[in-house]
Amino acid sequence: MVEKGLMNKIKSQGNIIMNSRFLRSLSTLQRYEFLQLCHRRKYKEGEYIYYQNDPGTGMYFIESGRVQLIIENILDDNKDGELTYDLSEPESFGALSIGYELRRMSTARCLTDCILLGFFKPDFETLKKRHPEIAVKFLETIATLAMKQLEKTTRKLIETSDTHTAFSLQFTTYYTEDDNE
Repeated sequence: MVEKGLMNKIKSQGNIIMNSRFLRSLSTLQRYEFLQLCHRRKYKEGEYIYYQNDPGTGMYFIESGRVQLIIENILDDNKDGELTYDLSEPESFGALSIGYELRRMSTARCLTDCILLGFFKPDFETLKKRHPEIAVKFLETIATLAMKQLEKTTRKLIETSDTHTAFSLQFTTYYTEDDNE
């Protein structure tokens, strides 16, 4: 019975290793080394993993189950509302919190019982010491993701306002020393 449970765990983690879009820049061996630093956590249906505006402390890979990301206080046609995204294995979420000091932009709630692999800032420090080449590839992935998000957001802002406003926000953010804005 224990052996079957162990085999299922290895199979689920293998699914993450082989199919995670976030880890695709790593070789299979590097993915395996990376996942050795992850922490397996079980959550019940309806349980919250974190809340919007919490300090970002780590990212998660979905080994099994479904997670909903909820972005609250969305203004749409002058009505308050929320935007949601449903994720399932082998997706990941929360990656920007590893490379950057950011607050959570969403709330994460389990839609089903879930098994998640958490990778936190102290784990990244360990990764840098043990496998610096994997840490560099990991940071490159995070930076690429952040830049793609910035580019897409800037293009949408230009469409909805104007070029001056979009780039003024970028440069103001760049030259502002107050990180709380």
